[in-house]
Amino acid sequence: MNENTMTVDFENMHYGFIGLGLIGGSIARALREKYPSCMITAFDMEPSAVEAAKRDGVVTICAYEIDRVFTSCDLIFLCAPVSCNDSNLLFLQKVLGKNTLLTDVGSVKSGIYEHIKAAGLEKQFIGGHPMAGSERTGYQNSRAMLLENAYYILTPTERTPAEKTKLMETLVRSLGAIPLILSAAEHDYVTAGISHLPHVISASLVNLVKNKDNADGMMKLIAAGGFKDITRISSSSPVMWEHICMANRDNILSLLDSYMESLQDIKKRIAAQDASGTYAFFESARSYRESFTDVSGGPIKKSHVFYVDIPDEPGALATIVTLLAFQQINLKNIGITHNREVAEGSLLIEVWKEADIARAQDVLSAKGYVVRVKK
Repeated sequence: MNENTMTVDFENMHYGFIGLGLIGGSIARALREKYPSCMITAFDMEPSAVEAAKRDGVVTICAYEIDRVFTSCDLIFLCAPVSCNDSNLLFLQKVLGKNTLLTDVGSVKSGIYEHIKAAGLEKQFIGGHPMAGSERTGYQNSRAMLLENAYYILTPTERTPAEKTKLMETLVRSLGAIPLILSAAEHDYVTAGISHLPHVISASLVNLVKNKDNADGMMKLIAAGGFKDITRISSSSPVMWEHICMANRDNILSLLDSYMESLQDIKKRIAAQDASGTYAFFESARSYRESFTDVSGGPIKKSHVFYVDIPDEPGALATIVTLLAFQQINLKNIGITHNREVAEGSLLIEVWKEADIARAQDVLSAKGYVVRVKK
Protein backbone atom coordinates (compact mmCIF):
# COMPACT_ATOMS: atom_id res chain seq x y z
CA MET A 1 0.00 0.00 0.00
CA ASN A 2 1.30 3.46 -0.91
CA GLU A 3 0.09 5.67 1.94
CA ASN A 4 0.58 8.91 0.02
CA THR A 5 -1.64 8.04 -2.91
CA MET A 6 -3.58 5.24 -1.18
CA THR A 7 -2.87 2.77 -3.95
CA VAL A 8 -3.90 -0.58 -2.51
CA ASP A 9 -3.60 -3.99 -4.13
CA PHE A 10 -7.12 -5.11 -3.23
CA GLU A 11 -6.88 -7.79 -5.90
CA ASN A 12 -4.32 -9.79 -3.91
CA MET A 13 -5.79 -9.33 -0.45
CA HIS A 14 -7.30 -12.11 1.65
CA TYR A 15 -10.82 -11.29 2.89
CA GLY A 16 -12.64 -13.12 5.64
CA PHE A 17 -16.37 -13.26 6.37
CA ILE A 18 -17.92 -14.33 9.66
CA GLY A 19 -21.51 -14.64 8.52
CA LEU A 20 -22.59 -14.89 4.90
CA GLY A 21 -26.19 -13.72 4.73
CA LEU A 22 -27.71 -10.96 2.62
CA ILE A 23 -25.15 -8.25 3.46
CA GLY A 24 -22.09 -10.46 3.87
CA GLY A 25 -22.94 -12.34 0.70
CA SER A 26 -23.48 -9.12 -1.25
CA ILE A 27 -20.14 -7.66 -0.14
CA ALA A 28 -18.39 -10.92 -1.00
CA ARG A 29 -20.04 -10.96 -4.44
CA ALA A 30 -19.02 -7.34 -5.02
CA LEU A 31 -15.42 -8.13 -4.06
CA ARG A 32 -15.34 -11.14 -6.37
CA GLU A 33 -16.81 -9.13 -9.22
CA LYS A 34 -14.40 -6.21 -8.76
CA TYR A 35 -11.32 -8.24 -7.76
CA PRO A 36 -11.61 -11.67 -9.44
CA SER A 37 -8.29 -13.00 -8.11
CA CYS A 38 -8.80 -12.12 -4.45
CA MET A 39 -9.03 -14.83 -1.78
CA ILE A 40 -12.24 -15.05 0.26
CA THR A 41 -12.67 -17.29 3.30
CA ALA A 42 -16.13 -17.51 4.83
CA PHE A 43 -17.84 -19.04 7.86
CA ASP A 44 -21.55 -19.18 8.57
CA MET A 45 -23.66 -21.00 11.14
CA GLU A 46 -25.47 -22.48 8.14
CA PRO A 47 -22.74 -24.40 6.25
CA SER A 48 -25.01 -24.58 3.20
CA ALA A 49 -24.57 -20.83 2.71
CA VAL A 50 -20.78 -20.95 2.35
CA GLU A 51 -21.01 -24.12 0.29
CA ALA A 52 -23.41 -22.41 -2.10
CA ALA A 53 -21.03 -19.44 -2.29
CA LYS A 54 -18.18 -21.81 -3.12
CA ARG A 55 -20.23 -23.35 -5.94
CA ASP A 56 -21.03 -19.85 -7.20
CA GLY A 57 -17.33 -19.05 -7.37
CA VAL A 58 -17.68 -16.32 -4.74
CA VAL A 59 -15.89 -18.00 -1.83
CA THR A 60 -12.41 -19.53 -2.12
CA ILE A 61 -12.32 -21.41 1.21
CA CYS A 62 -15.27 -22.75 3.19
CA ALA A 63 -14.64 -22.53 6.94
CA TYR A 64 -16.68 -24.73 9.26
CA GLU A 65 -15.43 -23.07 12.40
CA ILE A 66 -13.65 -19.86 13.35
CA ASP A 67 -10.08 -21.12 13.43
CA ARG A 68 -6.59 -20.33 12.13
CA VAL A 69 -7.76 -20.30 8.52
CA PHE A 70 -8.66 -16.65 9.29
CA THR A 71 -5.22 -15.74 10.69
CA SER A 72 -3.82 -14.80 7.28
CA CYS A 73 -6.75 -12.54 6.40
CA ASP A 74 -5.97 -8.89 5.66
CA LEU A 75 -9.55 -7.79 6.34
CA ILE A 76 -12.36 -9.60 8.14
CA PHE A 77 -16.02 -8.62 7.91
CA LEU A 78 -18.20 -9.47 10.92
CA CYS A 79 -21.54 -10.06 9.21
CA ALA A 80 -23.38 -12.28 11.68
CA PRO A 81 -26.43 -10.94 13.57
CA VAL A 82 -25.59 -8.33 16.21
CA SER A 83 -26.36 -10.77 19.02
CA CYS A 84 -23.79 -13.27 17.67
CA ASN A 85 -20.84 -10.89 17.30
CA ASP A 86 -19.88 -11.14 20.99
CA SER A 87 -19.26 -14.89 20.94
CA ASN A 88 -17.72 -14.75 17.46
CA LEU A 89 -15.22 -12.15 18.69
CA LEU A 90 -14.13 -14.47 21.50
CA PHE A 91 -13.25 -17.19 18.99
CA LEU A 92 -11.74 -14.78 16.48
CA GLN A 93 -9.56 -13.04 19.05
CA LYS A 94 -7.64 -16.31 19.61
CA VAL A 95 -6.62 -16.61 15.96
CA LEU A 96 -6.58 -12.99 14.75
CA GLY A 97 -3.45 -11.88 12.93
CA LYS A 98 -1.75 -8.82 14.43
CA ASN A 99 -2.06 -6.90 11.15
CA THR A 100 -5.61 -7.99 10.33
CA LEU A 101 -8.20 -5.21 10.11
CA LEU A 102 -11.65 -5.97 11.54
CA THR A 103 -14.90 -4.38 10.45
CA ASP A 104 -18.57 -5.12 10.99
CA VAL A 105 -21.79 -4.38 9.12
CA GLY A 106 -24.15 -3.96 12.08
CA SER A 107 -26.97 -1.44 12.37
CA VAL A 108 -25.95 -0.49 15.93
CA LYS A 109 -22.41 0.38 17.02
CA SER A 110 -22.50 0.87 20.80
CA GLY A 111 -22.46 -2.83 21.70
CA ILE A 112 -19.72 -3.96 19.32
CA TYR A 113 -17.56 -1.00 20.40
CA GLU A 114 -17.75 -2.04 24.04
CA HIS A 115 -16.60 -5.56 23.16
CA ILE A 116 -13.85 -4.35 20.84
CA LYS A 117 -12.53 -2.07 23.58
CA ALA A 118 -12.68 -4.84 26.18
CA ALA A 119 -10.74 -7.12 23.81
CA GLY A 120 -8.06 -4.47 23.24
CA LEU A 121 -8.70 -4.42 19.48
CA GLU A 122 -9.43 -0.72 18.97
CA LYS A 123 -6.40 -0.23 16.72
CA GLN A 124 -7.53 -3.10 14.49
CA PHE A 125 -11.19 -2.15 14.20
CA ILE A 126 -13.28 0.24 12.15
CA GLY A 127 -17.05 -0.08 12.28
CA GLY A 128 -18.99 -0.29 9.06
CA HIS A 129 -22.64 -0.08 8.10
CA PRO A 130 -23.65 -0.44 4.43
CA MET A 131 -26.96 1.42 4.20
CA ALA A 132 -28.44 -1.16 1.90
CA GLY A 133 -30.73 -4.06 2.39
CA SER A 134 -33.86 -5.83 1.35
CA GLU A 135 -36.97 -7.30 2.89
CA ARG A 136 -35.46 -10.62 1.88
CA THR A 137 -32.70 -12.30 3.85
CA GLY A 138 -30.00 -14.93 3.40
CA TYR A 139 -27.13 -15.57 1.01
CA GLN A 140 -29.54 -16.76 -1.66
CA ASN A 141 -30.86 -13.20 -1.99
CA SER A 142 -27.45 -11.50 -2.00
CA ARG A 143 -26.23 -9.64 -5.08
CA ALA A 144 -23.18 -7.54 -5.91
CA MET A 145 -25.20 -4.51 -6.98
CA LEU A 146 -26.80 -4.16 -3.53
CA LEU A 147 -24.00 -1.75 -2.56
CA GLU A 148 -24.27 0.32 -5.73
CA ASN A 149 -24.67 4.04 -4.85
CA ALA A 150 -25.51 3.14 -1.26
CA TYR A 151 -24.14 5.13 1.65
CA TYR A 152 -21.62 3.05 3.60
CA ILE A 153 -21.02 4.55 7.04
CA LEU A 154 -17.60 4.00 8.59
CA THR A 155 -17.13 4.53 12.33
CA PRO A 156 -13.46 4.39 13.33
CA THR A 157 -12.55 4.13 17.00
CA GLU A 158 -10.45 6.83 18.65
CA ARG A 159 -7.41 4.58 18.15
CA THR A 160 -8.03 3.44 14.57
CA PRO A 161 -4.99 4.50 12.49
CA ALA A 162 -5.87 7.12 9.87
CA GLU A 163 -4.40 5.00 7.09
CA LYS A 164 -6.73 2.12 8.01
CA THR A 165 -9.74 4.41 7.78
CA LYS A 166 -8.50 5.66 4.41
CA LEU A 167 -8.04 2.07 3.23
CA MET A 168 -11.65 1.25 4.08
CA GLU A 169 -12.87 4.43 2.38
CA THR A 170 -10.98 3.48 -0.77
CA LEU A 171 -12.27 -0.10 -0.76
CA VAL A 172 -15.88 0.96 -0.16
CA ARG A 173 -15.72 3.50 -2.97
CA SER A 174 -14.18 0.93 -5.32
CA LEU A 175 -17.21 -1.32 -4.74
CA GLY A 176 -19.57 1.42 -5.90
CA ALA A 177 -20.76 2.62 -2.49
CA ILE A 178 -20.49 6.10 -0.94
CA PRO A 179 -18.38 6.21 2.25
CA LEU A 180 -19.36 8.50 5.14
CA ILE A 181 -17.36 8.91 8.36
CA LEU A 182 -19.31 9.25 11.63
CA SER A 183 -18.66 8.59 15.30
CA ALA A 184 -20.32 5.50 16.74
CA ALA A 185 -22.64 7.63 18.92
CA GLU A 186 -23.73 9.82 16.01
CA HIS A 187 -24.30 6.76 13.85
CA ASP A 188 -26.63 5.17 16.40
CA TYR A 189 -28.65 8.37 16.86
CA VAL A 190 -29.00 9.05 13.13
CA THR A 191 -29.96 5.48 12.21
CA ALA A 192 -32.50 5.41 15.05
CA GLY A 193 -34.24 8.36 13.43
CA ILE A 194 -34.17 7.40 9.77
CA SER A 195 -34.27 3.61 10.01
CA HIS A 196 -35.05 2.06 13.38
CA LEU A 197 -37.99 4.27 14.38
CA PRO A 198 -39.58 4.08 10.89
CA HIS A 199 -39.55 0.29 11.15
CA VAL A 200 -41.34 0.50 14.51
CA ILE A 201 -43.91 2.91 13.03
CA SER A 202 -44.44 0.77 9.94
CA ALA A 203 -45.04 -2.34 12.03
CA SER A 204 -47.46 -0.46 14.29
CA LEU A 205 -49.47 0.73 11.27
CA VAL A 206 -49.75 -2.79 9.88
CA ASN A 207 -50.78 -4.14 13.29
CA LEU A 208 -53.34 -1.33 13.62
CA VAL A 209 -55.01 -2.35 10.36
CA LYS A 210 -54.88 -6.00 11.40
CA ASN A 211 -56.51 -5.27 14.77
CA LYS A 212 -59.06 -2.66 13.61
CA ASP A 213 -60.18 -4.17 10.31
CA ASN A 214 -63.84 -5.11 9.97
CA ALA A 215 -65.08 -8.68 9.84
CA ASP A 216 -64.91 -8.98 6.06
CA GLY A 217 -61.29 -7.70 5.93
CA MET A 218 -62.06 -4.65 3.81
CA MET A 219 -58.99 -2.71 5.03
CA LYS A 220 -56.72 -5.56 4.05
CA LEU A 221 -58.41 -5.86 0.68
CA ILE A 222 -57.77 -2.26 -0.34
CA ALA A 223 -54.37 -1.95 1.37
CA ALA A 224 -52.64 -2.76 -1.94
CA GLY A 225 -51.04 0.32 -3.42
CA GLY A 226 -50.22 3.28 -1.18
CA PHE A 227 -50.57 1.59 2.21
CA LYS A 228 -48.67 -1.49 1.17
CA ASP A 229 -45.93 0.69 -0.30
CA ILE A 230 -45.37 2.86 2.79
CA THR A 231 -45.33 -0.21 5.05
CA ARG A 232 -43.08 -2.30 2.77
CA ILE A 233 -40.33 -2.42 5.40
CA SER A 234 -42.62 -4.37 7.74
CA SER A 235 -41.74 -7.45 5.70
CA SER A 236 -38.19 -7.34 7.12
CA SER A 237 -36.93 -10.01 9.52
CA PRO A 238 -38.64 -9.69 12.96
CA VAL A 239 -35.65 -11.40 14.59
CA MET A 240 -33.28 -8.76 13.22
CA TRP A 241 -35.51 -5.91 14.37
CA GLU A 242 -35.94 -7.40 17.82
CA HIS A 243 -32.13 -7.36 18.16
CA ILE A 244 -31.80 -3.82 16.78
CA CYS A 245 -34.46 -2.42 19.12
CA MET A 246 -32.78 -3.99 22.14
CA ALA A 247 -29.32 -2.85 21.05
CA ASN A 248 -30.28 0.79 20.29
CA ARG A 249 -32.97 1.08 22.95
CA ASP A 250 -32.13 4.51 24.40
CA ASN A 251 -32.00 6.33 21.06
CA ILE A 252 -35.18 4.67 19.82
CA LEU A 253 -37.07 5.45 23.03
CA SER A 254 -35.98 9.09 22.97
CA LEU A 255 -37.11 9.59 19.37
CA LEU A 256 -40.27 7.55 19.96
CA ASP A 257 -41.21 9.99 22.74
CA SER A 258 -40.76 12.89 20.32
CA TYR A 259 -42.81 11.10 17.68
CA MET A 260 -45.65 10.44 20.11
CA GLU A 261 -45.64 14.14 21.07
CA SER A 262 -45.99 14.96 17.37
CA LEU A 263 -48.97 12.59 17.07
CA GLN A 264 -50.60 14.16 20.11
CA ASP A 265 -50.09 17.59 18.56
CA ILE A 266 -51.79 16.72 15.26
CA LYS A 267 -54.52 14.86 17.16
CA LYS A 268 -55.32 18.08 19.06
CA ARG A 269 -55.35 20.12 15.84
CA ILE A 270 -57.77 17.74 14.14
CA ALA A 271 -60.01 17.52 17.24
CA ALA A 272 -60.17 21.33 17.42
CA GLN A 273 -60.94 21.53 13.68
CA ASP A 274 -57.82 23.66 13.33
CA ALA A 275 -57.68 23.67 9.53
CA SER A 276 -54.66 25.97 9.21
CA GLY A 277 -52.70 24.04 11.84
CA THR A 278 -53.50 20.74 10.13
CA TYR A 279 -52.46 22.19 6.78
CA ALA A 280 -49.20 23.43 8.30
CA PHE A 281 -48.48 19.93 9.63
CA PHE A 282 -48.73 18.34 6.18
CA GLU A 283 -47.11 21.25 4.33
CA SER A 284 -44.07 21.19 6.63
CA ALA A 285 -43.59 17.48 5.97
CA ARG A 286 -44.11 17.87 2.22
CA SER A 287 -41.64 20.74 1.95
CA TYR A 288 -38.94 19.04 4.01
CA ARG A 289 -39.32 15.73 2.17
CA GLU A 290 -38.86 17.44 -1.19
CA SER A 291 -35.51 18.80 0.04
CA PHE A 292 -34.11 15.26 0.39
CA THR A 293 -31.32 14.28 -1.99
CA ASP A 294 -32.14 11.54 -4.46
CA VAL A 295 -29.20 9.25 -3.62
CA SER A 296 -30.46 5.69 -3.33
CA GLY A 297 -28.24 4.83 -0.40
CA GLY A 298 -30.41 5.22 2.68
CA PRO A 299 -31.04 2.43 5.16
CA ILE A 300 -34.56 1.98 3.79
CA LYS A 301 -33.66 0.99 0.28
CA LYS A 302 -35.19 3.16 -2.42
CA SER A 303 -37.52 1.33 -4.77
CA HIS A 304 -37.39 2.12 -8.48
CA VAL A 305 -41.05 2.02 -9.46
CA PHE A 306 -43.24 3.35 -12.25
CA TYR A 307 -46.85 2.83 -13.27
CA VAL A 308 -48.34 2.09 -16.68
CA ASP A 309 -51.93 2.39 -17.89
CA ILE A 310 -52.80 -0.75 -19.85
CA PRO A 311 -56.05 -1.90 -21.45
CA ASP A 312 -57.91 -4.85 -19.93
CA GLU A 313 -57.39 -7.23 -22.83
CA PRO A 314 -55.53 -10.51 -23.49
CA GLY A 315 -51.81 -10.09 -24.16
CA ALA A 316 -51.56 -6.50 -22.84
CA LEU A 317 -49.23 -7.42 -19.99
CA ALA A 318 -47.11 -9.74 -22.13
CA THR A 319 -46.60 -6.97 -24.70
CA ILE A 320 -45.16 -4.60 -22.10
CA VAL A 321 -42.89 -7.25 -20.60
CA THR A 322 -41.62 -8.14 -24.09
CA LEU A 323 -40.91 -4.50 -24.98
CA LEU A 324 -38.85 -4.07 -21.80
CA ALA A 325 -37.05 -7.39 -22.30
CA PHE A 326 -35.89 -6.30 -25.76
CA GLN A 327 -34.26 -3.30 -24.08
CA GLN A 328 -32.49 -5.60 -21.57
CA ILE A 329 -34.42 -4.05 -18.68
CA ASN A 330 -34.60 -6.51 -15.79
CA LEU A 331 -37.81 -6.47 -13.77
CA LYS A 332 -37.71 -6.87 -9.99
CA ASN A 333 -41.46 -6.90 -9.41
CA ILE A 334 -44.67 -6.46 -11.38
CA GLY A 335 -48.28 -6.33 -10.30
CA ILE A 336 -51.75 -4.90 -10.85
CA THR A 337 -52.73 -1.98 -8.58
CA HIS A 338 -56.38 -2.20 -7.62
CA ASN A 339 -56.29 0.71 -5.17
CA ARG A 340 -55.18 3.75 -7.15
CA GLU A 341 -55.97 6.48 -4.65
CA VAL A 342 -52.21 6.94 -4.26
CA ALA A 343 -50.69 4.81 -7.01
CA GLU A 344 -51.50 6.02 -10.49
CA GLY A 345 -51.84 3.60 -13.39
CA SER A 346 -53.09 0.07 -13.36
CA LEU A 347 -49.75 -1.76 -13.68
CA LEU A 348 -46.92 -1.35 -11.16
CA ILE A 349 -43.43 -2.20 -12.40
CA GLU A 350 -40.31 -2.21 -10.21
CA VAL A 351 -36.85 -2.38 -11.79
CA TRP A 352 -33.43 -2.97 -10.27
CA LYS A 353 -31.70 0.18 -11.50
CA GLU A 354 -32.93 3.75 -11.38
CA ALA A 355 -31.53 4.44 -14.86
CA ASP A 356 -33.84 1.75 -16.27
CA ILE A 357 -36.91 3.82 -15.39
CA ALA A 358 -36.04 6.50 -17.97
CA ARG A 359 -35.24 3.83 -20.56
CA ALA A 360 -38.54 2.06 -19.89
CA GLN A 361 -40.44 5.33 -20.03
CA ASP A 362 -38.94 6.14 -23.43
CA VAL A 363 -39.71 2.78 -25.04
CA LEU A 364 -43.23 2.50 -23.62
CA SER A 365 -44.18 6.13 -24.34
CA ALA A 366 -43.03 5.65 -27.93
CA LYS A 367 -45.61 2.85 -28.20
CA GLY A 368 -48.39 5.07 -26.86
CA TYR A 369 -48.47 3.92 -23.24
CA VAL A 370 -49.03 6.42 -20.44
CA VAL A 371 -46.18 6.05 -17.94
CA ARG A 372 -46.07 7.71 -14.52
CA VAL A 373 -42.96 7.66 -12.37
CA LYS A 374 -43.12 7.31 -8.59
CA LYS A 375 -41.40 10.20 -6.81
